Amino acid sequence: MKWETVIGLEVHTQLATKSKIFSGSSTAFGAAPNTQANAVDIALPGVLPVLNKGAVECAIKFGLAIGATLNRVNVFDRKNYFYPDLPKGYQISQLAKPIVEGGALKIVVDGEEKTIHLTRAHMEEDAGKSLHEDFHGMTGIDLNRAGTPLLEIVSEPEMRSSAEAVAYARALHTLVTWIGICDGNMQEGSFRVDANVSVRPVGQTEFGTRREIKNLNSFRFLQQAIDYEVRWQIETLEDGGRIEQATVLFDPDTGETRMMRSKEDAHDYRYFPDPDLLPVKLDEPWIESVRAALPELPAAMQVRFQNDYGVSAYDATVLTGSRALADYFEATARACGQGKLAANWVMGELSAALNKAELDIAQSPVSATQLGTLIARIQDGTLSGKLAKQVFEGLWEGAGEVDAIIEARGLKQMSDSGELEKIIDEVLAANPKSVEEFRAGKEKAFNALVGQVMKASRGKANPTQVNELLKSKLQ
Repeated sequence: MKWETVIGLEVHTQLATKSKIFSGSSTAFGAAPNTQANAVDIALPGVLPVLNKGAVECAIKFGLAIGATLNRVNVFDRKNYFYPDLPKGYQISQLAKPIVEGGALKIVVDGEEKTIHLTRAHMEEDAGKSLHEDFHGMTGIDLNRAGTPLLEIVSEPEMRSSAEAVAYARALHTLVTWIGICDGNMQEGSFRVDANVSVRPVGQTEFGTRREIKNLNSFRFLQQAIDYEVRWQIETLEDGGRIEQATVLFDPDTGETRMMRSKEDAHDYRYFPDPDLLPVKLDEPWIESVRAALPELPAAMQVRFQNDYGVSAYDATVLTGSRALADYFEATARACGQGKLAANWVMGELSAALNKAELDIAQSPVSATQLGTLIARIQDGTLSGKLAKQVFEGLWEGAGEVDAIIEARGLKQMSDSGELEKIIDEVLAANPKSVEEFRAGKEKAFNALVGQVMKASRGKANPTQVNELLKSKLQ
């Protein structure tokens, strides 16, 4: 039997506010346990929540960015459950009337574009954190995260592979960091993914029973967890077993998922409107002021990069992987006037060097202006591609500016035809066998002669001129 995978993602995005969603406590990461939890966060009797306007504006930004419907009146609900790190005994969230409904994101997988639709995005507060490994035989509770503002973003179950799920999660990560509503730090828990995974026979319209993989904090773990879960579900069904709806955890050490608890449905949480919080009303002037402050979005920039700089759709997608990368590429392209070459260098030599050094684009030792100047020197014939890589190494090492490195290291391309002719004549005289083979129709012999000329010129000869002069002399 052939099986189809069905995946939907729920992403908890920590909103980039300085204080919590219903209190004035700081949201800064890394403080000592329980030092950033005030009376509201720990639910002392008689305290009341006060909504953070900044969190609402973050949600509005997101809704506008994905072309969603913004509910002009949205309501907070209480989601009731008991857990040691949930002091109130309920979480304030949104169920019946979320702030954002609908919208879509485009992804590209294996060169194919696909649109993933979103169900909703709603505001809620985070819970605290249980620390199981720090105390022998006991569990510690850190309430610093309690009340941290989240936007839970729920997709439709439209992804059909782990590759599509990762592409969607990456696109979403790019967007929320791009518009400045989240710092995107997955190690610190700012962007956490839950994956709902099920399988069904190909052709069946009814969904299979889903299992939810909780709290995946890297794209690599997301892919590994889904791949394992899909294999497990298929093997279970083919062996005559049945899938039970459940919440599972992924163990990166074993690469396996394991059941944590049976999965609850919405009615199990006894949702009801929070009586301490008024409905949130959005008026048009507020929405339009937020819209006016939005930057150019990745999708629009991708189209512009293709039109203005002649790059492919794939290249445009890669180059808009972050605002910092997009800004760097555009500054490079403007500095050299060569969009495609700039894309090749940014995605090739520069990215390889950054990956090797484990640096972000913002930490690049080579500025966009320097890289643009380097590419311009290739275009005006000062450098060959091979020599340009040596200059790039000098820039990376901080050896100075492009022209100074070329001069100091004697890397200027040899373009004097008289000088080149002399070298070519010497190479032809020293390699009569290759000359004879070329004239007998062996093309590889020509390449061998080019290689000898480049070697004799210590890589400085202009390759185009070498080819032209050689051909004229061998006719």
